[in-house]
Amino acid sequence: MESTCPDIAHDASSAVPPETPAVTSFDQLDLSPIMLRSLRRLGYEVPSSIQAQVIPHARENVHQVGQARTGPGKTAAFGIPILEMLDPLREVHDPQALILVPTRELAEQVSQELERLAFGCKTSITVLAGGKLLRRQMTQLQAGTQIVVGTPGRVLDHIHRKTLILHDIWCVVLDEADRMLDIGFRPAIERILRACPKDRQTMLLSATMPTEIQRLSERYLQDPVRINCSLSQVSVQTIEQRYISVAQENKYQTLIRLLEREVPRQAIVFCRTKRGTDRLHRNLKEEFARLPALRDLHLDCIHGDMNQRDRDRVFASLRGGEVQLLIATDVVGRGIDVSTVSHIINYDMPLDCDDYVHRVGRTGRMGRDGIAFTFVAPGEGPQLTAIEQNINRLLIRDTLLEAGNNTDDRISDSSALVSSLHDVETTQPSDTTETAALPRRKRLFPKRRSTERLAKLNPRVE
Repeated sequence: MESTCPDIAHDASSAVPPETPAVTSFDQLDLSPIMLRSLRRLGYEVPSSIQAQVIPHARENVHQVGQARTGPGKTAAFGIPILEMLDPLREVHDPQALILVPTRELAEQVSQELERLAFGCKTSITVLAGGKLLRRQMTQLQAGTQIVVGTPGRVLDHIHRKTLILHDIWCVVLDEADRMLDIGFRPAIERILRACPKDRQTMLLSATMPTEIQRLSERYLQDPVRINCSLSQVSVQTIEQRYISVAQENKYQTLIRLLEREVPRQAIVFCRTKRGTDRLHRNLKEEFARLPALRDLHLDCIHGDMNQRDRDRVFASLRGGEVQLLIATDVVGRGIDVSTVSHIINYDMPLDCDDYVHRVGRTGRMGRDGIAFTFVAPGEGPQLTAIEQNINRLLIRDTLLEAGNNTDDRISDSSALVSSLHDVETTQPSDTTETAALPRRKRLFPKRRSTERLAKLNPRVE
């Protein structure tokens, strides 16, 4: 676990000041040669806005609250400074950094990204999440580790068992903090934060900033720097976003016709419930065998009731390109980074505006183009309007498939109003479409509101 190579030290005080107007290269962030080499190997060229602002503050041991839309490289933003400032395992046996995330899948993804960033330096990272053998995790902790990435429930379990020692923790990261609060992790998060040393650095990163997040930061962060990299245009610009008016009973056939038309390279179809996900998966599997255009698409599904081994298998297949069509609940709506997804289809309207943003953010990754379709059933016009107000953008009405649906005479008045707005607006240039004002109406989905350390990265002996 240890390396015999000499340490590479950096003076944190020489970091580029946060107020630097423009950071156009990672070379400006005073990173070690090993880290710069690793970033070049991964194809990282220009720091994203969140990276350019978080990294210098993190190097100065400053508490931070960072807000950024989905997919801007948040993991690297907190991962790079943590890796730069770790003490070698031979000097510090117990964890030095703790990263809390909402789901098992995200824990694995963050761990893998940190391992990629740490290329050239032996770094011990342990994942503490449900669905994995508790005894194996205990063995890893006992052997020594530098970074723990975990879900609040499993991390708290290890704290209670006294298998996770926190006295050497100098950095705590709350990643996707809004999602962790949404699914009821606040009590566990607060217990964990109270158990960590008081002189730690804390970084809270989130796509949205509801009131609960603000209260949490006020209570547990010391004079935090607030960084807001979320654009007024919440949704990614490279994603084309469309909606299709369709009666509930016609959704299935409309999905088939849409898939036949698009023949996606790789798509995720979002359903609202686990049972609905299973049912749609079974029906499509039978249907595809009879459709020449779709016969070669490999289909799979994922939801929260599946065991961890099956969930890991599905994600590995999705990342590897073996699965072209994934039927899923919102378990994959947050933080999962698969850059090859070309299409998102909201088979069921998301229950929350922010869930829409995160679903759609699964495509258009790493600057690639993507397209998202949302099925709008009769009576769901107000939800569509709320989403458009939240992202400050009108979705394009896709009329190609509506001829056989006969939904226009059954759509509610509010949905019909939305459609009429689109008919007028889509005749305008695209830049006008994105900024057009919608009539004010009641929102169904309201917006959610040190001691310095030296970098001790050790190059791997070849």
